Amino acid sequence: MEVLREKVEEEEAAEREEAAEQAEHAEKMERMVRLAEVSKEERILTQDELRDLEKKMMAVEIPIPAERPIINKAIIDVSKLPPSYTTNSPKEEHLLQVADNFSRQYSHLCPDRVPLFLYPLNECEVPKFVSTTLRPTLMPYPELYNWDSCAQFVSDFLTMVPLLDPLKPPLYLYSSTTVLKRQKGNCFDFSTLLCSMLIGSGYDAYCVNGYGSLDLCLMDLTREVCPLTVKAKEVVKKKEKVSPKKYAVKPPRDLTSRFEQEQEDKRQQEIQALEKKRLREEEEHLLEAEKSKPDPLHGLRVHSWVLVLAGKREVPECFFIDPLTARSYSTKDDHFLGIESLWNHRNYWVNMQDCWNCCKDLVFDLGDPVRWEYMLLGSDKPYLSLTEDYDEGMDNDDDVEYLGKEDEDKSFDMPPSWVAQIEITPEEFETRCPNGKKVIQYKRAQVEKWAPYLNNNGLVCRLTTYEDLQCTKGLEIKEWYQNREDMLELRHINRTTGLHVDYFKPGHPQALQVHSYKSMLPEMDRVMEFYEMAREDGLIKREETPMTMTEYYGGRSDFLSYRHINFGPRIKKLTQNSAESNPRPMVKITERFSRNPEKPADEDVAERVFLITEERIQLRYHCRDDYITASKREFLRRTEVDSKGNKINMTPDMCISFEVEPMEHTKKLLYQYKTMIHLKNEEKLSRHQAWESELEVLEILKLREEEEAAHTLTISIYDTKRNEKSKEYREAMERVLHEEHLQQVETQLDYLAPFLAQLSPGEKLTRWQAVRLKDECLSDFKQRLIDKANLIQARFEKETQELQKKQQWYQENQVTLSPEDEDLYLSYCSQAMFRIRILEQRLNRHKEMAPLKYLALEEKLYKDPRLVEFLKVFV
Repeated sequence: MEVLREKVEEEEAAEREEAAEQAEHAEKMERMVRLAEVSKEERILTQDELRDLEKKMMAVEIPIPAERPIINKAIIDVSKLPPSYTTNSPKEEHLLQVADNFSRQYSHLCPDRVPLFLYPLNECEVPKFVSTTLRPTLMPYPELYNWDSCAQFVSDFLTMVPLLDPLKPPLYLYSSTTVLKRQKGNCFDFSTLLCSMLIGSGYDAYCVNGYGSLDLCLMDLTREVCPLTVKAKEVVKKKEKVSPKKYAVKPPRDLTSRFEQEQEDKRQQEIQALEKKRLREEEEHLLEAEKSKPDPLHGLRVHSWVLVLAGKREVPECFFIDPLTARSYSTKDDHFLGIESLWNHRNYWVNMQDCWNCCKDLVFDLGDPVRWEYMLLGSDKPYLSLTEDYDEGMDNDDDVEYLGKEDEDKSFDMPPSWVAQIEITPEEFETRCPNGKKVIQYKRAQVEKWAPYLNNNGLVCRLTTYEDLQCTKGLEIKEWYQNREDMLELRHINRTTGLHVDYFKPGHPQALQVHSYKSMLPEMDRVMEFYEMAREDGLIKREETPMTMTEYYGGRSDFLSYRHINFGPRIKKLTQNSAESNPRPMVKITERFSRNPEKPADEDVAERVFLITEERIQLRYHCRDDYITASKREFLRRTEVDSKGNKINMTPDMCISFEVEPMEHTKKLLYQYKTMIHLKNEEKLSRHQAWESELEVLEILKLREEEEAAHTLTISIYDTKRNEKSKEYREAMERVLHEEHLQQVETQLDYLAPFLAQLSPGEKLTRWQAVRLKDECLSDFKQRLIDKANLIQARFEKETQELQKKQQWYQENQVTLSPEDEDLYLSYCSQAMFRIRILEQRLNRHKEMAPLKYLALEEKLYKDPRLVEFLKVFV
């Protein structure tokens, strides 16, 4: 008995071990097989246990939010929507059943997690699976081909509406077509539209249902730095260290006191320490002011965004896109606190990873069934390689055959999208923002956007930066323009200094590129930069102050590169004091020239100075490559005749020169005389050019004032709605085509048809009948002309009589009439006179044209092929 008992115990232990192994094997398979499949452990359950499990799952209730947004029937006419919006196809009904089964199993296996966002109601209150709400669409605009431009369009085009319950996903998920018509939606509507556009553009994009920070959910950018204020980092080139020369001269000995230097350094360090402490305290104070209040719902606020996986469209790494702000974030950003599920147009995945560290540790390998549970087998994501234990457990042919049959039975493809084709009209694409305007508030900055042509001055964007967080003290204003006829592109205004900087695109009448000024009045501080290649004189930049003017040139044939003019105080005149009639007197003109390789360095002038008041001219020549000094000359410019009219000859003291390599011809008075005569002519030319520069500045300022007053916008010839000339031409062409059509209709009318109908069918026309038909046709036409004239005459007499009665009434009641009655009387008289004048013109024109029309009809009758044989005798 004891031996039998031991054997029974051994067999029971072996069975328990085998059962434990089977249970462990079933647990491994449970993660590899989708939740909707029945695990191996469940397959061996009895029928009663299966019925109990089914009752438990049917008893699981998925909470539904009680709040339901009301659809504005005035904006959306549900009756005009396609049938796919109001009904579900058999395949969609099957998908809803699969999703409901998946949701119940998920709630049973994961009771601690919130219900899945699977089949919300659409605008027709019909449940639709979220994946079928996506409609991949490639927009016909090249600007919407990349992810950043798509996100920016969605962010600008739609207005954000917060979720009714920040802790739950919405009950309604509208189609993208409805969202585009309403131009507003919640974060799920934003994500659905953006994901549809990105998938259509070739990106591997997914809608995400998760949790976000307070700023992210409410689109609060007041603690974010405006991207327009971020300046690009300048690359600082490191200076190359010059190796000391072996035989360099030693520097002089430093005789300063080291003690005094140390004391000064200590004092400076104390000052710097106090300044750093003050700055640190100010920064701490600002950080406390900027620090947001703790959110009691942190980690519980539901939010939706878009996930873009690496691979397609050469995306190097995965990243998030917030559709509300169009900003991209890393998958490890602190704004994203967790993910419940995500989906695209082909499948639905549930996140099985722990989000205790937000999204920083999440692995976005959707082919890993341990980390991501998928709903449908028709996933385009590859499975992970199976483990050895799992491969050994699958050696059983029955299991393989059973699983294969089950996969075949359970496989299900996603139905096509029920949403209609997403279309964005050119007008909507151009208008972008709702009503053409949008305002975004950033940290110490505000951005305003307008649609093109909405502002008559072409303003499309304005950035205002402030000094404080409350945005009360403005610092700078940047304004961007489009379609300006004066080619103005950007205007930068510094409110602190009052400096205005205008930037122009190529094409300005004066080739202006940049204009910096504080006042548009002449002879004030300003800087003008020009497009060098667009000017004949090669002017690059002109700087002006009340007493100076500096010009920089490039690419000139005379190698002029710099001109500086000094002005003196203006002489007061009795005439009208204006810059043109009374120019500023020039005191000094300094010109610099680039090196001319065709001339020797001793004869190539590098700088010349015209001291006009002192009557002197100074020259400095270029330095040779192997010399350290350059030649110089100074001429005393005197008049050619004295006070008595005697001619003054050239003397050696009129030219002071320093020459590195003295030459014989330079010492002669003839050479010096010719040089001085040439310099006198050059001085006159330089003064004239300086005077022309002053006039050009006045002309540019006047032109800029006219442009700012008119701010005319350019309109493309292809823009038929705004281009008046194109519109008039099109209307004229349509009018001509309409007149030609009327003429063709008139030519097709048979004027003899009513009279030929009086004859019996098949009866041949006789001469007498032809003459009678001609006379009756002409008589009828004559009577119609007379009736028309009588009708116009009757209307003319009626309008005249009514006007006379009104005038008589006015004469009788003129004294008692109020100003409003007099205005009504004058308006009636004006309209009545207009009608009388028109009727009179029509009557006169009818009297002139009636005989011509009668003769034209008579000629047609004589030439009509049906009457021409009988009427030839009368011609």
